[in-house]
Amino acid sequence: MDAVRRAARLAALVAAAALAGCGQGQQQKGADAAPAVTVAKPVQRTVVDQDEYVGRFVAVESVEIRSRLSGYLSAIHFTDGQMVTKGDLLFSIDRRPFEIALEQMKANLAQARANLAFTEGDLQRGQQLLGNKTITEQAYDQRTQAKSVAAAAVKAQEAMVNSAELDLNEYSELRSPIDGRIGDRRVAVGNLITGGAGGATTLLATIVSVDPIRFEFSFDEASYLRYQRFAMGNKQGGVDGGVPVSLKLIDETDFVHNGKIDFVDNVIDRSSGTIRGRAVFANPDGILTPGMFGRIRVPGSPPYTALLIPDAAIGTEQARKFVLVVDDHNVARQRYITVGQLDDGLRVIKDGLNADDRVIVNGLMRARADQEVTPQGEASPPPKGPSEAKAG
Repeated sequence: MDAVRRAARLAALVAAAALAGCGQGQQQKGADAAPAVTVAKPVQRTVVDQDEYVGRFVAVESVEIRSRLSGYLSAIHFTDGQMVTKGDLLFSIDRRPFEIALEQMKANLAQARANLAFTEGDLQRGQQLLGNKTITEQAYDQRTQAKSVAAAAVKAQEAMVNSAELDLNEYSELRSPIDGRIGDRRVAVGNLITGGAGGATTLLATIVSVDPIRFEFSFDEASYLRYQRFAMGNKQGGVDGGVPVSLKLIDETDFVHNGKIDFVDNVIDRSSGTIRGRAVFANPDGILTPGMFGRIRVPGSPPYTALLIPDAAIGTEQARKFVLVVDDHNVARQRYITVGQLDDGLRVIKDGLNADDRVIVNGLMRARADQEVTPQGEASPPPKGPSEAKAG
């Protein structure tokens, strides 16, 4: 009986050992199997390098509404923040003091004209008396002088009347000098406002133009030289000769606003080594507002044919970038590359890759350099026409 039990135990141990050996063999076979990876050749596409900068919008025209006259504000003719056009009435100043001043100037003018008429008649009589030797030449000269003084007084009073009419009919009503959006009123009706050419004049409101609008940004000296040479090569005369640019706002995912550069400063800032540029954009819907941030994209190179691969196929080794390519013996080889900018989800490769290389685009974590892999083909994205590579 004991012999039977010992035989059964020995059979069980043999079976367990056989199963363990089978499992180890399968594990060793799975470890030795080459991992499956997906490979694809780089896409060739015509691209244009694009540099991106952050800047702010500024109004083409900005006007502070201030009065030329001092007086009490009698009426406001706009709603805060509304769109106004050139010539719209904005503020009215109490006209009564200016009406009185105009009447006084007209009375002074009438008096001066009456005096002129008298001196002209007196001079005519003096001419006859001088011919008869009734008056001396000195008396005649005095009458001539009186007539000249009276004529000058008339001209002076006419100028005073014109000034009073200008104050009453023009300056007592403040109108918009430009088309744009007006801000909030700074003074309420009934307040005394100070006018004139001095610095203590009262600010009533501010108007900024809306369409078109400018965008100001700064770029470094090296970029400035590159842009200038690129523009001169295209016979544009300079980077401020209408180079097309595009822009996106902080809540937008793509550069959907198109404009052009219309100005580059003539001096590089010595403290920062940058120079100020400016672009102009159409703004018919008024969504672009002065002071708003944006991100502008400037073409930084002529069109060229580049190799592109998916951004996920690129690995990082400290500060260097690399990809794994599969050679003719299906062995993964590590290639260090120089990456460029992102274009429609694909990364531009500046150096380190050939057009015929089979790049591992899926399964990068399973593959190891200098180890055999099982490549599986993947259809490359179709090449596109000229596109604009965006900074990554």
